[in-house]
Amino acid sequence: MGQSLKRPRAGIIGTGGIAHAHAEALKLAGAELVVAVDIDLGRAAAFAGKTGFAGTAPSLAAAAEAGLDLVAVCTPPSSHAPLALEALALGLNVVLEKPPALSLRQLQELQEAERTTGKRVSCIFQHRFGTGAGKLAELQKSGALGNPLTGFCNTLWFRNQEYFDVPWRGQWDIEGGGPTMGHGIHQFDLLLHLWGPWQEVTAFAGRLARRTETEDVSTAIVRFESGALSTVINSVISPRETSQLRFDYEHATVELEHLYGYDGSHWSFTPAPGQEHLADLWADGRADAPSGHPAQYQRIIEAVSSGTVPPVTLADAYPTMELAAAMYASAITGKTVRRGEITEGNPFFDRADGRLEPWKLETSHA
Repeated sequence: MGQSLKRPRAGIIGTGGIAHAHAEALKLAGAELVVAVDIDLGRAAAFAGKTGFAGTAPSLAAAAEAGLDLVAVCTPPSSHAPLALEALALGLNVVLEKPPALSLRQLQELQEAERTTGKRVSCIFQHRFGTGAGKLAELQKSGALGNPLTGFCNTLWFRNQEYFDVPWRGQWDIEGGGPTMGHGIHQFDLLLHLWGPWQEVTAFAGRLARRTETEDVSTAIVRFESGALSTVINSVISPRETSQLRFDYEHATVELEHLYGYDGSHWSFTPAPGQEHLADLWADGRADAPSGHPAQYQRIIEAVSSGTVPPVTLADAYPTMELAAAMYASAITGKTVRRGEITEGNPFFDRADGRLEPWKLETSHA
């Protein structure tokens, strides 16, 4: 075990927009902000000056010489897995912004690298860590709510054409997919965290309104091993932006509506007739902590400090990434896909589009 009071030394690679959320969360969690890495040293220096990192470096290898304990990878998605592999080989723990990899193959390669190096990867799925999600998980586990039955999981966001005109966006090779992989994944990760494991999925997807290689909307029906059924929508073409999850149990309905993060005010609890006493279990008076990077980083830094396993592990993230892959596989092939079906030899094991060139640009309505 490591020293329980050790203050982890942190680096960050990639100093674009999402890196600021990681920097603030690392600071709040008590990490020592040591080095910011970017191929553009001027941008790295500006970022370091704004966020409080002590220095900069042009590469991950150079940053590792500063004696880091962990590094947060905040670069475009295609570099997540390669940089994580490099960091593990350098003896660093890794925090990966979503998606943690572009394929199930890459996830398995990362798991093997963890076993080889003894270091750990934590995947950012921050909606698992708000008080509301924790409370629902506890009530569900207690059996008070009865069996999960049906619900929905909607990520209805809006991104204009200029958003997709950034060179690396909307490309299978770089982003790995559209809103299924890059936007809705946070919401359906929370769905799976609470209701998993999933069993099978039937999905549809298309490019309806944006010039982009990938889909701009997908819809799916997911069956869970429990028998519960949920619909899932992942969209970046919805003018009224919202993120909605609904969980119908035998004895209560629990709903969450927010946009990019929630607190207690975004949840509602409706007991079934005759189950009104359950409302007191939900309104238990505990202090409310919102979801977000700070909530997850608090747990990550505690784990790194004490030498325990930080959340969310690659194994924890695998079902979420597997569902994303299965949604694409179902939408592109027109078939229902079962969990465990996408393995070595399946075209969707290596790429979300299976190299089957869906939704050719000339068919776009844009």
